[in-house]
Amino acid sequence: MKALVIHGAGDIRWQDVPDVEPGPDEVRLRIRYVGICGSDLHYFYNGANGAFVITEPLTPGHELSAVVDLDPSGEYAPGTAVTVHPAGYGTSAPGIEDRPHLWPGGDYLGSASVTPHRQGAASEMLVVTRGNVRRLPRSLPLVRGALAEPLAVALHAVTIAGDVTGKRCLVLGAGPIGLLAVASLLHRGAASVDVTDVRPEPLERARALGAEATLQVPDQAPESGAYDVVLECSAAPASLSSGVLAVRPAGILVQVAILPDHDIPVNLAALVAKEVQLRGTQRFDTEIDEAIALLAEDPRFDAVVTQILPASDAEDAFATARDASRSAKVLLEL
Repeated sequence: MKALVIHGAGDIRWQDVPDVEPGPDEVRLRIRYVGICGSDLHYFYNGANGAFVITEPLTPGHELSAVVDLDPSGEYAPGTAVTVHPAGYGTSAPGIEDRPHLWPGGDYLGSASVTPHRQGAASEMLVVTRGNVRRLPRSLPLVRGALAEPLAVALHAVTIAGDVTGKRCLVLGAGPIGLLAVASLLHRGAASVDVTDVRPEPLERARALGAEATLQVPDQAPESGAYDVVLECSAAPASLSSGVLAVRPAGILVQVAILPDHDIPVNLAALVAKEVQLRGTQRFDTEIDEAIALLAEDPRFDAVVTQILPASDAEDAFATARDASRSAKVLLEL
């Protein structure tokens, strides 16, 4: 079979890899679509994602839709449409017993966080643990189904923010996660969601998903102290500073995007003065099931997928995904 394999910064190959066979508690999937995530871009262009450095060939991809190829148990018939919860949980620790996605020792599809690296989904076939398989409703197209993992990330960010019912919310950054954060906030009952971005094209996509006001920064800035909840989805340090200004006194600011792994200049003076709560969010736990149900009922999510390119054209696909002016979520077709 063939798979995409990153050998180092700028070196990705569509190559032959060994066939895979499922064990008694595993399922073999025939992959259909894989989304290109920010971490995949870092692995390809930098050879590392934050502190996780590629030290051996790595197949990327943790956002996927597929059909079952072989389930030795017979639980899933061949051809069943599925997605996958990409996390392998580690060992419980005191204080986080109810947050398995934070347990130490876990891993994630397509990640260099462990050695041997956890190989990802950008291959013709993938073997996964049966408990990580999630059946997709018949009403959910496989293209849209590939958004289950990133939508779960956005939903978990809203979980971290708390009850947003009736609240005025702001999303900073209209990339794929920012767009899905808009939909997640509205799904959870937000009264309104405004969005900022540096480019007009992502803001148009945000309006398609229900954003009320869109602001192109730096020429337009969100109203100071006006928002109950702010989700920072751009990873720009200046955006975090603007979020501190935009949130109301005693409001909630959630850092969703992964910030650079080094000291950054952020103005937090107003955070202290307003008693703002700054919260972090990491991936998700059970929200993937909510994400699947939401995707099945709302075709507006189709607007998030802007390009579908063959896996054999990976370099073009990654370059497209890197350019936010012409793409939101880029899918690889296997």
